Amino acid sequence: MKNSFKCIFLIFSLFFLVSCKRESDSNGNVLNMALSGEVSTLDPANAYDTISASVIYQSYEQLYEYHYLKRPYTIIPLLAQEMPIVENNGKRYTIKIKKGVRYHDDPCFNGKERFVTAQDFINQIKRLAFKGTNSNGWWLFDGKIVGINKFRDEVETDFEKFKSMNIEGLKATDDQTLVIDLVEPFPQMLFALTMSFTSPMPMEAIETYKNLLNDRMIGTGPYQMDKYNPLSGVKLVRNPYFRKTLYPEEGDRMANSMNLLKDAGKQIPFIDAIQFQIIKESQTRWLNFMAKKVDVLSIPKDNFESAIDPTGNLTSQLKKEGIQLQIFPTLTYWWLSFNMKDPLLGKNKNLRLAIAHAINTDSYIDTFTNSIGQKANSIYPPGIPGYNPSATLPYKFDLKIAKEYLSKAGFPDGKGIPELTFDVRGTSSTHRQQAEFVKRELERIGINVKIVLNTFPAFLEKARFGKLQFWQDGWALDYPDAENVLQLLISKNHPPGPNATYYSNEVFNNLYEKIRTIPEGEEKWNLMGKMENIINEDMPWVMLYYARNYILFQKRLNNYRHSDVIYNNIKYLKLDAQ
Repeated sequence: MKNSFKCIFLIFSLFFLVSCKRESDSNGNVLNMALSGEVSTLDPANAYDTISASVIYQSYEQLYEYHYLKRPYTIIPLLAQEMPIVENNGKRYTIKIKKGVRYHDDPCFNGKERFVTAQDFINQIKRLAFKGTNSNGWWLFDGKIVGINKFRDEVETDFEKFKSMNIEGLKATDDQTLVIDLVEPFPQMLFALTMSFTSPMPMEAIETYKNLLNDRMIGTGPYQMDKYNPLSGVKLVRNPYFRKTLYPEEGDRMANSMNLLKDAGKQIPFIDAIQFQIIKESQTRWLNFMAKKVDVLSIPKDNFESAIDPTGNLTSQLKKEGIQLQIFPTLTYWWLSFNMKDPLLGKNKNLRLAIAHAINTDSYIDTFTNSIGQKANSIYPPGIPGYNPSATLPYKFDLKIAKEYLSKAGFPDGKGIPELTFDVRGTSSTHRQQAEFVKRELERIGINVKIVLNTFPAFLEKARFGKLQFWQDGWALDYPDAENVLQLLISKNHPPGPNATYYSNEVFNNLYEKIRTIPEGEEKWNLMGKMENIINEDMPWVMLYYARNYILFQKRLNNYRHSDVIYNNIKYLKLDAQ
């Protein structure tokens, strides 16, 4: 019976691969991308996950972007005509906006051409502040722009007031000039203006769709939406009215060594369409990649040995296929989070310490990253200024110590402890296996765990409303600055902001207010250390690992350079003719 099944499976697999190859042959100038879960939203005011970002940055543009071929990351104008004029001791930004930037056609424009104005950026920042949007991007400007908090408090959820009331610190002095007045210097301002949260939004769209923009994109970028199905994926097609934009003409040493400047000065985008397919299971993504039905793939853990030989290079089989490999450290990392308002976990530090000592992080990394992940030693990831490679965490895997802390918590050998709820951030087999790993680890010291499966959008919704108790969390930095890590833990960023743990510490909050206005240097790095000590003392997180990416891409794909920060990269990519 087993041998017969294997034969049938082999025949089916061969048929699958051949049929997929035939389909890929007809793809032409279409890039095929796999998404590991559902797109949670297409609204730039609420998109705050890597899956949604990989889609919306192809359609929405911002005032500034990162240079595609330079490291360290360099910010350059995108919809801005030039870099801002900064005055008033760093508190006033005057930004000239490019003329003739046309929005994608949309029914809200009643068949008319619509071009970007300075007011459109003000509209979007108002959307972040408007409580009716319930934006998880509000943290970005909370308390930073003159009058923005007054606007938020007075408007509340009144849509008519939202439209009519102005924010004192935001002015459009003419259609192409935006002036932003800050309460105090904000060194991360340019980073903020590269983020999708600050994409321009025409008032016609806000009014027509009553501020509900989860399922449409009205951007200015090189690609516009053609089809969208929340369960299967998104198709984007080339924007026929995209302004003349050229491929970069310079890059760093790596860009030159990777031959990424051969298209320098040519008009972009090169690709006609992008097909984002939702493929939750890693094995299915692998089969699609091997069938040339997916163009880029982060190697799944179960296929690592099929792709990488013992020396760390591509296997000879993949080399014959012309498949290419890029290996990059990332600004993405993972930990376990506790809801600090939870009456059990949040109020019992000894219980949190018991859990921290019960998790075999080395085994977790071996199991779920093929030993690629780097064991975390800090709340900060490598790659940001001030990261300390010699930092240590106040816990380690030790079941004896874990049981001692569990007794101190009032639950010797787990007696009397209620069942914990561990929410999973997706429905794939990997997500389930990660949860089962945590469950087994804690059972060894007498803690029972109930696993709750969620779709990724449902998980994010629970996080936004503070409905999680215990979960695996992670972060892909928006910009390479410690402030972007620390804002995850300040009180004013409680849900719907990014502080899903509800962690609150007044000393920490006060240090954050200081550190966010300090430029890079010894003073800032010393403060980073003090703030990390507070987190290590209070234990809202149990750190796991820093990710490292092994990215495969097909022979036909050119100009590919992986980045954790640059999401609008598809406009630079090019496909060889089939």
